[in-house]
Amino acid sequence: MSDIHPAGGTLAIRARVLSYHAHPLTEGVEASYRYIEDVLVVVRDGMVEAVGEAAGLLADLDPAIPLVDHRPHLLMPGFIDPHLHMPQTQVIGSYGTELMEWLSKYTFPEESRYGDPAVSDAAARFLMAELLRNGTTTAVAFCTSHPQSAESFFSEADRLGLRMVGGKVMMDRHAPDALLDTPERGYDESKDLIRRWHGRGRLSYAISPRFAPTSTEAQLEATGVLAAEHPDLHIQTHLSENHGEIAFVAELFPWAEDYTAVYERYGLVRRKALFGHCIHLSERERGALAEREATAVFCPTSNLFLGSGLYDRDAALAAGLRTGIATDIGGGTSYSMLTTAAEGYKVLALRGQKLRGHAAFYMLTAGNADAIGLNDRIGQVAPGFEADFVILDTAATPAQRRRAERIETLEEELFVLMTTGDERNVVATYAAGRKVHSRDGDRGLPGRLDQPAFAPSGGGMQGGETQAR
Repeated sequence: MSDIHPAGGTLAIRARVLSYHAHPLTEGVEASYRYIEDVLVVVRDGMVEAVGEAAGLLADLDPAIPLVDHRPHLLMPGFIDPHLHMPQTQVIGSYGTELMEWLSKYTFPEESRYGDPAVSDAAARFLMAELLRNGTTTAVAFCTSHPQSAESFFSEADRLGLRMVGGKVMMDRHAPDALLDTPERGYDESKDLIRRWHGRGRLSYAISPRFAPTSTEAQLEATGVLAAEHPDLHIQTHLSENHGEIAFVAELFPWAEDYTAVYERYGLVRRKALFGHCIHLSERERGALAEREATAVFCPTSNLFLGSGLYDRDAALAAGLRTGIATDIGGGTSYSMLTTAAEGYKVLALRGQKLRGHAAFYMLTAGNADAIGLNDRIGQVAPGFEADFVILDTAATPAQRRRAERIETLEEELFVLMTTGDERNVVATYAAGRKVHSRDGDRGLPGRLDQPAFAPSGGGMQGGETQAR
């Protein structure tokens, strides 16, 4: 793969555009989004400069700006994945034991290889390419306890000019010796990585204690010191995924009222603190997380695959607890955020809750941007936001084209895309205004085109009168 200049791109894209600016379940669907059938999005130096009906903007468009016409496809903000594990790309699909056994049997042996730069570099290249192939432009990733794994992750993200968040795992017990650090090493190595990578390009560091069972109280105390020294940083860890895990935490921390109280004691519950899973929380725990503006991250494919339990979205909403939705590669079994949302629908349905199309696509974009505290930069197609986009063909397969013959509304189109979609629906992915993936295999910015860049696939919601909300 050739080097890619990380500077932001300048171009204009014509497409259908859908962008969310409020939560459909709290603010009402009609007040939550803007959808226009024929839009011009003007990008300059990687930032959205203008968004408006094409008829009004084309006349004044600088002829020197490349124009790509993606009609009739749908342009949305790039998908955001707030919880995954870079070193688990080669354990995905391992036979589904229970969580703690799954870690010891598959995950820890695989992660032990990541002190090798060749292994880490290859994994980082694969992960970034696979995310982009699925329309994901931002992810929050656990690396391993080896500093090299974080170096590889950040180097590749920086080379591609991506908005990425990641961190070296900190753990000093209950894992193979090759993966253990110490309280001092975990602190020092994290501190050095923060100095070298946080704020470079579009990168952010996440303080990353794996979870309470793999850190001694001394390490959690050191982690709390690090968090206090860097109050603007993300924190990522795991919480209440599995009943066996919760019982283990109770044995290890007998003084704690509950699992969440362990993290509270060390100052790790705050805005931009991301807690993976959060399936078996008490009312007190949801309230404590919400009060401190932390985020619960719903990982449906992983939770189903490992039999961990069913996330209670409505209880989180009632408590005012932010919720993101994530793949959790490689406990999760798909890199696709579309597939992830489809599995989320099934989890919630088993709880007697529902996930409609608008609510799902809000979560994948603006909702996840808010969940990770970057909603001032990404997650919307609007002036002043970074130009990270996914172009979606909502009728990419024969089955979808047939189904599209009966589609009558945008909500219905979105729901079909969510429940039947995957990477085949991703026509192109843009990061900071540069095309970094195309399903046709080309790279780089397209030139000015007089015809649509991709032939229409047929299906619902194409053409027709311009609509705006």
